[in-house]
Amino acid sequence: MKKNKAIIILGPTAIGKSSLGIKLAQKYNGEIISGDSMQVYRNLDIGTAKVTIDEQQLVKHHLIDITDVTKRYTVKDFQEQSEKLIEQINSSGKIPIIVGGTGFYLNALVQGMNLGGEGESSQELRFKLEQYSLEWLMNKLKEVDPETAKTIDSNNKRRIIRAIEVFEQTGNKISDQEDSINDKNEFLIVGLTDNRESIYERINNRVEDMFSEGLEEEARQLYEIKETVPQAKTGIGYKELFGYFDGEYDLTEAKRLIQRNTRHFAKRQLTYFRNQMKVNWVEISDDKFSQNIEEIINKFIK
Repeated sequence: MKKNKAIIILGPTAIGKSSLGIKLAQKYNGEIISGDSMQVYRNLDIGTAKVTIDEQQLVKHHLIDITDVTKRYTVKDFQEQSEKLIEQINSSGKIPIIVGGTGFYLNALVQGMNLGGEGESSQELRFKLEQYSLEWLMNKLKEVDPETAKTIDSNNKRRIIRAIEVFEQTGNKISDQEDSINDKNEFLIVGLTDNRESIYERINNRVEDMFSEGLEEEARQLYEIKETVPQAKTGIGYKELFGYFDGEYDLTEAKRLIQRNTRHFAKRQLTYFRNQMKVNWVEISDDKFSQNIEEIINKFIK
């Protein structure tokens, strides 16, 4: 059976994935599927760096503004909806281009993970687990996945959280998930990267732009209904401003925290992608960047 094809554009936040996705969709007759766990929510535009309405008019976008902030959106929702869209877009003679940085969502799609339960959102669950001590997390892992607990570095908190996260969201052990494959679709994964200083500068500048565009006002609207939005309120850019609204620190400190937390998030994204997925990495500062991207894609879509 001939597999459907899909291109994934991933990389750390602020690297330029959205603009590249639009250019590639225009060049290769594609449609874009958002792979961002927060852009599904209506009215969260600035803090999620959502593409503008004008940009969405350039090529067709999917999985943007599809649900209310009070609703829960899970990795299972993303996987099921993306698989349907990949089939539909291929059937129409176009190429789906999945653009985003939510690693577990993208990996669940590529691997064809058997997501047994609804589970919590990746972001919400990780935020919760990070509050526990290393000892508590290791004991939890021994409880849910003793085989992995025997082989994992007991001091590597991120890997322990990752293993627990997979079990909680899929109902299966991480080793079982990593052996699974998606037999319906063929993916080309292109990763955008750059030197750390440039990535961090882009992040700092993006946060400045977000404040200029009205991030504080957008976050305040979310803050007013925060008790009804357990998932959305954990997003970077919102949770830091909630602290400012609560009087814990001033606005300058809130901005500093957003920039710092976003930099840390970008580092975790790169670590996840490099350790968990087979990625064709391309340096955005390379003089042959566009040529390198086109060569990779042309080979894939032949």
